[in-house]
Amino acid sequence: MSVACRALVLTASAALLAACSPSPAPSASNGAGAPAATSITELDYYADEQGSAAWQKILDTCATQTGIKIERQKVPTSQMLPKVLQGASSKTLPNLLFTDNPTLQQVAATGALTPLTDYGITTDGYYPGIAKAGTYQDKLYGVAPGVNGLALIYNKDLLQAAGVEPPKTWDELKAAAAKLTKDGKYGLSFSAISSEEGTWQFLPFFWSNGAELSQLDSPQATQALQYVTGLVNSGSASKSVVTWSQNDVADQFVSGNTAMMINGSWNIARLDEQKSLHYGVVPIPVPQAGGKPVVALGGEVGTVPVTSGPAQQAAGKVLSCILSEPTMLEWSKAHAYIPSKTATAQKFGTEQPAMQAFVDEVGTARSRTAELGEKYPKVSQALADALQAALTGKTPVDQALKAAQQASGS
Repeated sequence: MSVACRALVLTASAALLAACSPSPAPSASNGAGAPAATSITELDYYADEQGSAAWQKILDTCATQTGIKIERQKVPTSQMLPKVLQGASSKTLPNLLFTDNPTLQQVAATGALTPLTDYGITTDGYYPGIAKAGTYQDKLYGVAPGVNGLALIYNKDLLQAAGVEPPKTWDELKAAAAKLTKDGKYGLSFSAISSEEGTWQFLPFFWSNGAELSQLDSPQATQALQYVTGLVNSGSASKSVVTWSQNDVADQFVSGNTAMMINGSWNIARLDEQKSLHYGVVPIPVPQAGGKPVVALGGEVGTVPVTSGPAQQAAGKVLSCILSEPTMLEWSKAHAYIPSKTATAQKFGTEQPAMQAFVDEVGTARSRTAELGEKYPKVSQALADALQAALTGKTPVDQALKAAQQASGS
């Protein structure tokens, strides 16, 4: 799931332009003798000011490199999927589309996207989970230049004052959150709103405990929801988590109202602006010592919709440029994302210490649609509703998850 991200300013240097060399795309679909396109349309949802500026720099870089003019359109995140599905139905999609990775399956199922292998794009060198996120019925329809994820971000000063070490396990997180809850401040904050945002924040607990989306009421799922509900019921986390977005959670952390938060990599630039705030980042705690957290992959995938004329091939060229490693690295630095290629991500983590925990998690991260495909949105909403019902005390955990399983139809 993608979320509003805080971006830095990119510098499109001559060296980057020279290095951004897309693979030549086949021209068969253009028709014999068809002239090459000189411009394409592009759609994304980077609507916040700084995120939009960072993305525009990437587009400008690849427009210069490829010689293809890019006519950009952008919409708010909430409007993206309805607009894309309407465009798929009316065959009015742009030539290049960047959409939230969980929606790719739904869009690909309409037949509106072209396989990226048509343009010489492969997933060689990419993390396996990222390749799965862009694949529908064994064909590659989308690739992300970078991904984001969740980790545990903590206030170093508050933990040090309380004599608390950054937690690694559920037991340690529970104990730390309880000890840090005092003087009107909470030990932990997270988002549990009734939408994909709430599901996305709960999935690391759900998946890390061995639960699967195909069985929302399994013992493992029940245990995970009981754990999260217990944090709220004990007072270690605010009851307001059911109304807090991830941006609200970040506000609570920056203002000092919470000592720890579950939140995304896109907050790093914002935290760095707070000169008096000393923060640290560690992977999300796991049920047992020695385990690895399983977070959900966030971020946007680049796709090439079915359109008429040579612009389709031109869009493939631009996407190849966006996916080139120099551009991938610059985009990740600007947007606090993790590069999608393993070697590039490892280099990035070394250069950006605050991002290392997020990099560490990508190897075990999962695509939200890998198991259920286009059925995921319905299951996600059912799980978000269960989270709300349990956290508000409206329904016992086991009953909430049984209702979710029935509603999901999985």
